[in-house]
Amino acid sequence: MPDINSMTMKLNEGQPPIRTPDASAGRTSAAQPGANIGDAGTSSQRPDPLQTAQQQLAQLRLAKNESTLARVADILQQRGGGYELLLELRGQTLAVSTGAKPQELSVGDLIKVMRAGNELQLMGKLAPSQDAGIARALAQRLPWQQNLQAGLSQLLQAMTTGVKLEPQPGQLPSQALPQPLPAGARENLQVLLNSLIKSDGLAPGAGKADGAGQQVRQWLSESGIFAESRLLQSGSATTPPADLKLALARVVSTLLATQGQGADHFNRLTPLSSHELVQAPLQFPQLTSAQSPASSEAASVGQTLRLLAGMLNRITVNQLHSQVLTARAGAEPGTPINTLLVELPWVTPQQEPRIAQLRLEQYPQEDESSRSANRSAISEWRLSLSMDLDEAGPLHFDVSFRYPSVSAQVWAEKQSTLRQVHKELPLLRQSLIDLGLEVKDLDCRRGSPQQTQTRLEHRLVDTKA
Repeated sequence: MPDINSMTMKLNEGQPPIRTPDASAGRTSAAQPGANIGDAGTSSQRPDPLQTAQQQLAQLRLAKNESTLARVADILQQRGGGYELLLELRGQTLAVSTGAKPQELSVGDLIKVMRAGNELQLMGKLAPSQDAGIARALAQRLPWQQNLQAGLSQLLQAMTTGVKLEPQPGQLPSQALPQPLPAGARENLQVLLNSLIKSDGLAPGAGKADGAGQQVRQWLSESGIFAESRLLQSGSATTPPADLKLALARVVSTLLATQGQGADHFNRLTPLSSHELVQAPLQFPQLTSAQSPASSEAASVGQTLRLLAGMLNRITVNQLHSQVLTARAGAEPGTPINTLLVELPWVTPQQEPRIAQLRLEQYPQEDESSRSANRSAISEWRLSLSMDLDEAGPLHFDVSFRYPSVSAQVWAEKQSTLRQVHKELPLLRQSLIDLGLEVKDLDCRRGSPQQTQTRLEHRLVDTKA
């Protein structure tokens, strides 16, 4: 077995590989936990294997003695013996022969390679980076997300219907009668409901009022996305900070206590998940219908705990998704240096929960050429906000801001809403001007914006190369 730090890999020239069980079975990949729910396939182009090795390396723009990073996409057996690596390198897939099976390599590894003549020299394997660890934790939770809007609706329904306690010995589950929600759980749910944003929390024109910005910051801080950080900052304070994730955790604790169960029981529960979040776990923002049919039948305590577990997972996925996108900052030109993904629950006057999805991105300062044109070297912020209103229907806002310039695009699916927004645009433009901003572009369009598809393997789980 050759040393991994001295292995020479020859480029394949017209020899097709075959897949064998030992080459594919049992391997591990950071994307594997989400393989059945997301698009984790490779979209990289593969150079023509009939080209010479020199032509393939030239196509990859890899000069002699130049080193670069590659990712092991697959390990296959060649016809006639020997093994082949499929390497993802500079956006393309390259097939190389290694001779003996590289025992120290597995699918998903990042390796450093150097061009030596018309061959590749393996320089070593990179240790997993911070964002790779975050991405693995993210992938483990992707299949178990519960839509927050549907989950909150079911929790509030439980305040009316109660819950079914665990059956007594000798009693069938169907014989368990609904009981009022335990006092502690009901109290915590009521506190949670009272803390949600009200639809009239900011009246039209309130953005100019003193304290409006602070109110929005408070809503963001209490969304659950900063739960652990705020808990650490509160220290030994007797009153925990107001926070969606922490509030849901307190409901879990009270329900477990009524059953005489501890946190270890909760950790063994399989969380409930939402179909649309299984099909597209990383698309954000992407509003989906979360209205579940009203049911007068009470859920069991176990079902309620599984529901809460899925909701907590959804918030955790948004936290991890934000962290891994921020950790990848600078991986590609034109990518944001900070990303924040937030779901803000709010309630209608009829006390029905709704969700607003918010994506906030910070882009780097302008380059030297832009600064020479007397523009300030400050960051650009981009905001995407989506919500589904009962009468207005789905609305999507794209706002770009680099002081003092601002641009906004509003998307509406209903024709009546589109007409109403067009009537309000002059007022919005004047309001922005009154704030001392330069309005570059302000428009409203029918439909919804085209979203960039987020790929699990290539956009999140891979470490930046």
